[in-house]
Amino acid sequence: MNKSIKAAQGGFTLIELIVVIVILGILAATALPKFASLSGEARLASLNAAKGSLSATSAMVHGKWLVTPNPGANITVEGTAVAMDALSGYPAVSTQAQADALAAAAGLSATDYTVLTSTSTATNKPPLNAGQVAIVPTSLAATAKATKCYVLYTGAVAANAAPAITLAAGTAPSVADCE
Repeated sequence: MNKSIKAAQGGFTLIELIVVIVILGILAATALPKFASLSGEARLASLNAAKGSLSATSAMVHGKWLVTPNPGANITVEGTAVAMDALSGYPAVSTQAQADALAAAAGLSATDYTVLTSTSTATNKPPLNAGQVAIVPTSLAATAKATKCYVLYTGAVAANAAPAITLAAGTAPSVADCE
């Protein structure tokens, strides 16, 4: 008896390969939009962190001002002299140097954030009044996105009144605003 056993071929057929490629293409097409807007989400998260840092630094400086007898014009925090508003006891931000000092005390690096005041000559800056500071991601500075994606610090305007710290003039920016 002569048995002829045909050896089984190994590997995939052309149709199996095409089906796998189509499935991978569909998965890639659905996953890609999730990763496309990560830069905007990262900037927005960074702005929320900057807002928290400014808020914490402002409160810490105010607390130090309250417990210091005869506090003077400056309070030193993190090795940085922060100018104080004598009326409210919160950081003063009426000049670019004062705004830069507050940002430095809050740990906001000049390589990551651009600090803008009403007297800044930057193009595409947010609309600012005297006593307001905008913290803009450096990657967006001088672009049209800088007018929508920033942290706004408005200095205290009365005794015992805390400064207002908001994202983009009170209207929370969207991920699209920060992309």
